[in-house]
Amino acid sequence: MHIELSISDQTLTLFDNLGGVTAKYSVSTAANGVGCEKDSGCTPLGRHIIRAKIGAGSVPNTIFVGRRATGEICTSELMAAFPNRDWILTRILWLSGKEVGKNRLGNVDTMQRYIYIHGSPDGTEMGKASSHGCVRMRNADIVALFDLVEVGTTVVIVE
Repeated sequence: MHIELSISDQTLTLFDNLGGVTAKYSVSTAANGVGCEKDSGCTPLGRHIIRAKIGAGSVPNTIFVGRRATGEICTSELMAAFPNRDWILTRILWLSGKEVGKNRLGNVDTMQRYIYIHGSPDGTEMGKASSHGCVRMRNADIVALFDLVEVGTTVVIVE
């Protein structure tokens, strides 16, 4: 299996080993566009792998901070109290770049930039670039994807 993430289409497609489409999801990538530099707030391009899967078994809307479940569940009240927070919910697929100098090592390291595919609050608009660099998905979609992929799955991010 492998994943292709299209920035222009704002979609994530999971392919089987024969190239057939297993699943396709609407996503939200960076409002700042594409880029690999640290602190750019951009979604990195190129070939990556899923380095870690975090949150197996967590209930939908579980809040993660620093890749750890806080014990809280995202609610409209919490969202109103923290309107500018970048909510990382439900599951995390932590990406690691595979192309030295493009998205791996130095000032362009995807893993050191903490770029994830993760769940987001219900009502978050998909199909529109609006994240801080990560790839946002609907909670039900990230749960489904999480259960279909393994650590080491290739993720190719294209414009």
